[in-house]
Amino acid sequence: MSENAMRCLVCGTEFNAKPEPKAAKKVEKSVQASRMPVVTLSLPAAVGVIAVVIIVAAAIVFFSLRASAPPGTFETAETATPSATPTETLPATATLIPTQIPTSTNIPPFDYTVSAGDGTCSQIAFNFNISVQSIIIANNLASTCPISVGQVLKIPYPTPTIPAAATNTPEPAKATQDACETVPITVQDGDTLSTIALNYAVPPEAIKEYNGLPTDNVFIGSSLLIPLCKRAATPGPTPTATIPPPYPAPNLLLPADGAAFTLANDVVTLQWASVGVLRDGEAYQITVEDVTSDQTRRLTDYVTDTKYIVPSTFRPKDNVAHVLRWWVTPVRQAGTDDQGQPIWVASGAVSDKHVFTWVGVAVEGTPNP
Repeated sequence: MSENAMRCLVCGTEFNAKPEPKAAKKVEKSVQASRMPVVTLSLPAAVGVIAVVIIVAAAIVFFSLRASAPPGTFETAETATPSATPTETLPATATLIPTQIPTSTNIPPFDYTVSAGDGTCSQIAFNFNISVQSIIIANNLASTCPISVGQVLKIPYPTPTIPAAATNTPEPAKATQDACETVPITVQDGDTLSTIALNYAVPPEAIKEYNGLPTDNVFIGSSLLIPLCKRAATPGPTPTATIPPPYPAPNLLLPADGAAFTLANDVVTLQWASVGVLRDGEAYQITVEDVTSDQTRRLTDYVTDTKYIVPSTFRPKDNVAHVLRWWVTPVRQAGTDDQGQPIWVASGAVSDKHVFTWVGVAVEGTPNP
């Protein structure tokens, strides 16, 4: 409490001040000299203040040196940004599409009545292009295959032959061009299309067509092939016809051996590969026979093309699948008969025999009463 306090601040007691005696000496107050204020800081605060002072001093020194140093001394190199490493993406694994393997549909055997001209099982098997063993198994016969006239046999259809892999058989036009004998020449100074054609007795149009020339112009140094097969005949007495060497057997293409045609197939087209350039008086002989008919029906025709459309008149007349066998033979005309019809003789080998089945017209239903 102060010296002159009149009341206690804690308990509230009042003090009675006593008057000072007159004779008392005045007490002189001591006077103290002024001093600097004292600042008290905690240790963390002191450390923080020192750190700030050091940073400020360092900044002042840095900027002072930067201002007085030559240009470029304190330039910092650009920090290279690391490029992202590309992630290798593995290619998607290709899914292989399974190859569809064609399956053959077994056709039930057909009935055949043994005739007097059939002879033995071997002859019947040859006629239908099947094996004797297949007849024995289908009819449950003995190993000797005994048969008699009038006996009804179950004849299985021939097993379809898987077509051979595609070969490099040229198209008819390409085969004709390859079979033509040619002479290579080089155009010389002064040559024209007309003079070249005259020298080799070949029509100019034939040279243009064979070499693919768009115009009649030929250029010095260019190569040409002269098609000698287009050479014009030499005037003079008619030479004796020279029989060409035998042609190879034609390669049958379509339809595949054992193919089946239904009521929906109105047309059957036969095709084969060319054996070469046919000369005048030469042709292909096509033979088609129905081996399942009661009386064997046979069709023979002659064409110079490599395809033949079976006439609709030869189509079976019932709704039973008939087996038709066909083959092709190169022939040449050896003369004419009394009626002026050409006489054909073979000029090459006979092709293999292929078969196909063809269902005849549908049987009309009986009208309702």
